[in-house]
Amino acid sequence: MFGKRTDVAAKPANQPEPGFGDEVAPQNQVVPIRALPDSPAPNLDDADRVSQVQGPQSRDDLIDKAIALAQPFIADRISDTESREMERGELAKRIEDTVVEACQAGDLDIEKHQVRDAVTFLINETLGRAKIPGEHDAAPAALSPVDAAKERVQSVLLERIDVAKANQMPRAELARQIGDIVTEILTEEKIQLNLAEQRELVTALLNDMLGLGPLEPLLADEAINDIMVNGARQVYVERGGKLELTDVTFRDNAHVMNIAQRIVSAVGRRIDETSPLVDARLADGSRVNIIIPPLAIDGPSISIRKFSEKKITLDVMARQKNLSEAMARTLKIAARARLNILISGGTGSGKTTLLNALSQMIDHGERVVTIEDAAELQLQQPHVVRLETRPQNLEGDGEITQTELVKNALRMRPDRIILGEIRAGEALDMLQAMNTGHDGSLGTIHANNPREALTRLENMVAMSGVKLPNEAVRAQIAGALDMIVQVSRMRDGIRRIVQVTEVVGMEGEVITTQDLFNFKFTGEDADGNLVGEFEKAGLRPVFSERADYFGLGQALLEATL
Repeated sequence: MFGKRTDVAAKPANQPEPGFGDEVAPQNQVVPIRALPDSPAPNLDDADRVSQVQGPQSRDDLIDKAIALAQPFIADRISDTESREMERGELAKRIEDTVVEACQAGDLDIEKHQVRDAVTFLINETLGRAKIPGEHDAAPAALSPVDAAKERVQSVLLERIDVAKANQMPRAELARQIGDIVTEILTEEKIQLNLAEQRELVTALLNDMLGLGPLEPLLADEAINDIMVNGARQVYVERGGKLELTDVTFRDNAHVMNIAQRIVSAVGRRIDETSPLVDARLADGSRVNIIIPPLAIDGPSISIRKFSEKKITLDVMARQKNLSEAMARTLKIAARARLNILISGGTGSGKTTLLNALSQMIDHGERVVTIEDAAELQLQQPHVVRLETRPQNLEGDGEITQTELVKNALRMRPDRIILGEIRAGEALDMLQAMNTGHDGSLGTIHANNPREALTRLENMVAMSGVKLPNEAVRAQIAGALDMIVQVSRMRDGIRRIVQVTEVVGMEGEVITTQDLFNFKFTGEDADGNLVGEFEKAGLRPVFSERADYFGLGQALLEATL
């Protein structure tokens, strides 16, 4: 009964329909399922644990002082026994009150968000101090019938199947055969599930074996933009620009590692102690970053920026109030007129989304070469060559960087080069490409404003190892770049284009710029959304003559003046 199963019994009467719409699997087929590692549950902090705030070296002085002031009060007022028995919300409230009182007593002026950061640190410190050595996690919430059945069925299922050909059978065939075996196991174990629950159980088992396990429902939710796994017991998502803690959990850290291995192996990369961080992508194009112990202290961390099948255009962004109609028209003209545009912004601010929207203005007769660490751009043009960097192999050889790909791209007769993110020495090669006939090139950079973007670009040129005078570097930047677009995810969760800036030229040793548009914050509505205006500077764009060349000069003046 528990040997390797090499055939499939006739389907019992209460067998759920196979494959959820998939075709019927051939009979007498070995079930090739990869077994998941069976590891003991790790010794984690409580299931609702908030991620440890960054170490003291990165917290600002006010938060450090608030923590130092509050620690003696907390030690005096909250015993270890109380910490263990108290609800987390009640503990957080008492610690917050103590921090506020300690700061007032110490005459320390501190902002509300800084209090929150100090409270987060102190909660973790208090719970860590109160934890009994060898104590395991608090008892998890009651499992749903399907989750409870899955825990009992999965191990028995893996004993009855052949795992040698784990990824060789299509999901449709696996669904049929697993459904048969699961029905037998449910009968033997006297587990009562209705038809819908049986379907859900088979889906969950397939997700664990072939997909990304507990993350599959989150990947299928179109309202979710980002998925953040912080160890086995904490999964956050971003929905509508705001972070939410989900009820999704993994069995243990080994389960998270299994999912991480499955992601990276699909794109020919590896994740282990010798290579503990990696950028990858899912089959649908979603971008993934994975970092594991010893670099990630509390267990493997997986960050997924989901691929959106909806094609965002500048017109759609204007309707969503991400920018004004006049800004959208100006950016369309800038892309049509082949300006070299740098998109600047913070993490998650929408740089790649804007880059995709601008790229839709590229003529379909042009040859475009894209360069990325993990390919995620969604260009609609027919003539696109996508290049992706390669990490080192096990021997430490074979790495291909963005710098090398930019140099190679220049030999590929591109009309435009699009660099997913400028982060190091490839900045110099990109500037040289922009200065040598590859007009209309695009790129993104992490910076807080256009002036800082120019400074960061200058610093990155220095990282190339080529010794150039500062004046020469700035002249190269001023000659190459035409426009910087600053994007920001604001505190109401909405991403907005807050600044459109032209690079005018040089005055002495300084790169001169002029703003064409700015977002001016004016208040907040009843729903907590920020209210503001996209203001025109009323200046004639420097590239208006170039727009005239493309027959767009009058439209540009109407949009900007």
